[in-house]
Amino acid sequence: MIYQALTGPAPHSAVSGGCPYGPAGAPGTGAPPITAPASGPASSLDGHGLLDLFGDGFVRDPYPWMDTLRRESPVHHDPGTGLWLVSRHADIRTVLLDQKAFLPDNAQHAVTPLGVPALRVLARAGFRVRPALANNGTDSHPGLRRVVTRFFNAHRVAAAVPLIERIADELLDGVRARLGATGGCDLFSAFAQVLPCRVMMELLGVDALDAATLARWSDASLELFWGRPTPQRQLELAELVGEFHQWLTAAVNGEAVPEDSLMGALIRHRLPDGRPLDVQTAVGACFFVFVAGQSTTGQLISTVLRGALAEPGLWPRPAHEEPLAPAWVEEVLRREPPVTTWRRVTSRPVELGGVRLPAGALLLLMLMGSGSDPEVFADPALMRTDRAEVRHHLAFGAGRHRCPGASLARTEAAVALRAAARRLPAVRLAPADPPMLGLLSFRAPLRIDVVAGPA
Repeated sequence: MIYQALTGPAPHSAVSGGCPYGPAGAPGTGAPPITAPASGPASSLDGHGLLDLFGDGFVRDPYPWMDTLRRESPVHHDPGTGLWLVSRHADIRTVLLDQKAFLPDNAQHAVTPLGVPALRVLARAGFRVRPALANNGTDSHPGLRRVVTRFFNAHRVAAAVPLIERIADELLDGVRARLGATGGCDLFSAFAQVLPCRVMMELLGVDALDAATLARWSDASLELFWGRPTPQRQLELAELVGEFHQWLTAAVNGEAVPEDSLMGALIRHRLPDGRPLDVQTAVGACFFVFVAGQSTTGQLISTVLRGALAEPGLWPRPAHEEPLAPAWVEEVLRREPPVTTWRRVTSRPVELGGVRLPAGALLLLMLMGSGSDPEVFADPALMRTDRAEVRHHLAFGAGRHRCPGASLARTEAAVALRAAARRLPAVRLAPADPPMLGLLSFRAPLRIDVVAGPA
């Protein structure tokens, strides 16, 4: 396994094969992208042509593909990549809740095989992140999860609201100044991307690092392990990821780690057999928390803001209609979650959605598609802030691996929407399609260009 060489052996011997995009089916190596079956019940899949999960067409409008897969081939095997695409809400929920048959061991494996030069860069940096949270199916997971969850529980999140509001207002002061000087501004780089980064740093007591560096490290980690970078780009990203890992390792090993901090709690944590948690596993937990806590939350805020600005009649109502902001955030999580897919691997032969899967089958759970399943959500293509069943979405997963930072992400996005609508009531979207982040498991607008003045 390409990434397993850096993470250590998989904790379950039933896991077989390499990364979901192995050497033969790796994007960018000449192997075919995901294709529809040549015959059978999913004939209209052929009408769509070839499915490329990284292609601009799919990234900008994945819904026709999601709808067709869910309707006609809900557990769809692609021989070119070896992935099983699981698109129905019920099947995805089954996978997430059954931790014995469907293991998380491959959740953080590199999508594109890393070349030897990039691996050398990571090795020189000592990069070796052991299973800790999202990719941990062992008996150490519940205890580690409890440590992390305590830092993002409802009480702490509620207490953090004034902090989030303060940082949001500081950033929006800069946005207003830029709009006044130039008439335009990118809300992603000036606000959506920075807000969760600064919040995370203050909540976790990180003060010896600037937000721009942490964001750059986090984004590089996502692109290296969930993207389709060229060999040269892999080298650039590996340097940044190596720096990130070295900083985390030094921080965890530091003599002045506050006892009441997340790192302090991890250092004091004991494994089920009583042994202290090793440094590499503590670093792995911090690695996941930092990336998920600020990059994916920034992606959520970006999608929330752009959607609210584009929705007729919505802006700037969230500023003065209290329930509207959290309701809009929840609809975005259902329809356009920042984490679009997640991975599992079967531990044994199992039936899913009427399809027999072998042991070691690599699953790609289409979380975004599950939020548009008409069996669960009425009129799923419509954005409705009065949707009674909205909390049934799977944007944060389900079961023992459900995102421990879900409450914080929801709160930050709602605060960001209210603050932006209040401070920028007259802005409107510039007439241009934004570039989109299109990694295997992450999707969001990378720009929100707005201009001053009425719509």
